[in-house]
Amino acid sequence: MTSLTVALAQIEATADPAANAALVEDAVRRAAVENAQLAVFPEATMCRFGVPLGPVAEPLDGPWATRIAAAAAATGVHLVAGMFTPAADGRVRNTLLSIAPDGARAHYDKIHLFDAFGFAESRTVKPGDRAVLVDVAGVTVGLSTCYDLRFPALYQGLADAGAQAILAPASWGDGPGKLDAFTTLSRARALDSTTFVVAVDQARPAVAEGRAPRGVGGSLAVGPDGAVLAQAGAGPELLVVDLPLERLDEVRATLPVLANRRDFTVATEG
Repeated sequence: MTSLTVALAQIEATADPAANAALVEDAVRRAAVENAQLAVFPEATMCRFGVPLGPVAEPLDGPWATRIAAAAAATGVHLVAGMFTPAADGRVRNTLLSIAPDGARAHYDKIHLFDAFGFAESRTVKPGDRAVLVDVAGVTVGLSTCYDLRFPALYQGLADAGAQAILAPASWGDGPGKLDAFTTLSRARALDSTTFVVAVDQARPAVAEGRAPRGVGGSLAVGPDGAVLAQAGAGPELLVVDLPLERLDEVRATLPVLANRRDFTVATEG
């Protein structure tokens, strides 16, 4: 395959999972019209942050995921969307659900939890402990979530394992400089790993309330050389972009950062 056509579905999720499922169904229908092979939705697509997550969490084969799977099957578009699943200790998992049109499912539980800027995600969310690759129309795609963007080792590890593109659904916290940080980190992780990075954020809320990270918009697709291929504005938007996969070999031949890495030790002198 020479390219992968991806729809970045920047939505503003509500606290109602059924209403959010309807947003997914509408966006994936529009993505199919644009011949997208993959539609990527934000973190917390199932239910926005800022409300209790335990009551809305469902297993991977629950009603919400089943409804999303039906949308993938009906349109022929591979879907990746953020949801919440129950954890054994009473918390939830911040989960990315990946569903192929043939019904094949995979999931990634967010590893790096957002215990920063005064927010304590780990209080209610249990971290994952495994990186995940999925096959999307013959392309190897890595999964990551939001705060993971600040941890380059995950992206290089996924690239080492064969990722050609890495997805980063997000519900990015607002504040001074935060949109710039989201853009810069997405570009940096593409450069670190020499992969495509597709970072899909929640739209900036029409009405700001509370301190929960609700999104700043600015979803973007980045090439393996760090170039921004397309970027959304602040509001709800469906952005469709082709990822030219031949650029991977071109960039890695010119800038072989993965191959040039060396092990090292740290010495304290003086």
